[in-house]
Amino acid sequence: MASVSTEAAAVVRVRIPSPLRSYTGGADQVVVAIPVLAPEHPASLAAVLAAVEARCRGLRFRIVDEQGRVRPHIKLFVGGTLAADLAVPVPAGAEVMIVAALSGG
Repeated sequence: MASVSTEAAAVVRVRIPSPLRSYTGGADQVVVAIPVLAPEHPASLAAVLAAVEARCRGLRFRIVDEQGRVRPHIKLFVGGTLAADLAVPVPAGAEVMIVAALSGG
């Protein structure tokens, strides 16, 4: 008898800014499914970025530094709200937006 998994997946849309689209093959968004063990424990922003990295190698390093902190020129929004850190929960169906600051002179 096959075992039945009780895991569900949270589908999250991640909006990619123009400067990072070379990692997504030019796509302006990436849709990922993150396993969720219980509805009261949604996936974290860190888990979403890990799922994006699995599909778009090298992208996460442009967003998160070696110490696991969001790079200063990057802002992350979950459902339109600025995310303070990577532990922010991301509910199923949410949109994550990556915003990269522009510089120039």
